[in-house]
Amino acid sequence: MILDRILERTRRDLERRKLERPPESLPDRHAPPPGGFREALAGPGLAVIAEIKKASPSAGIIRESFVPGELAAAYRDAGVAAISCLTDEPFFQGALEHLREAKAEAGRPFLRKDFVVDEYQIDEAVAYGADAILLIVAALTLDQLTRLRAAAEERGLDALIEAHTLEEARIALEAGATILGVNNRNLRTFEVTLETTRDVARELNLSDVVLVSESGIRTTEDLKAVRGWGADAVLVGEQLMRQEDVEAAARELVEAGRSL
Repeated sequence: MILDRILERTRRDLERRKLERPPESLPDRHAPPPGGFREALAGPGLAVIAEIKKASPSAGIIRESFVPGELAAAYRDAGVAAISCLTDEPFFQGALEHLREAKAEAGRPFLRKDFVVDEYQIDEAVAYGADAILLIVAALTLDQLTRLRAAAEERGLDALIEAHTLEEARIALEAGATILGVNNRNLRTFEVTLETTRDVARELNLSDVVLVSESGIRTTEDLKAVRGWGADAVLVGEQLMRQEDVEAAARELVEAGRSL
């Protein structure tokens, strides 16, 4: 499975980075105010998290013209609630520097979207301007999820814990998730089904949890569907990255979300 390959490479690259740049030598930046990312998603209407992503293992190059700062500014001007930035290099052609550049251009809460398996990556996230990190249930044990979520919160970062199935969502809640991401993409078949969000929302008590629907969000009808099932926010990446006018496409989603 592609996730196994990504995790193997992530751990290998991580050991090299830790040797080349110990935590004390990372850029000196103040931790963000606690809870900023979650608060940005918990307001009225359906919040939009817009993603900065150049490529993916399944789609290849998604956007040839790729300037993270310009994309972040376009999202800011469109009024998105938050921005997600891919920082995995081998599989998504991302970089921590993309996060730094994007954060400098847009005063929005930022999610570092990567395959976090070690506290060192949380220190990197703080150093490069993130307000939140992604933790993937399929990549971590319950103990690891709980420990990394707590470590992020100790540093002032929120943790978006991502599930692909109902059972994974239960594990996310057991790990203390306050932001639950439901990825509508099946990790094995890559089929995307929005009803994954519906099934999770129907089965679990999410009254104190911010619910984010991820993958497969393309139209205002999709927004209406996931909002009706209880989503507080959506994360949209590839759909926006393929648009010639990113700002206009993001604004359309933002305005539709505000009315829901």
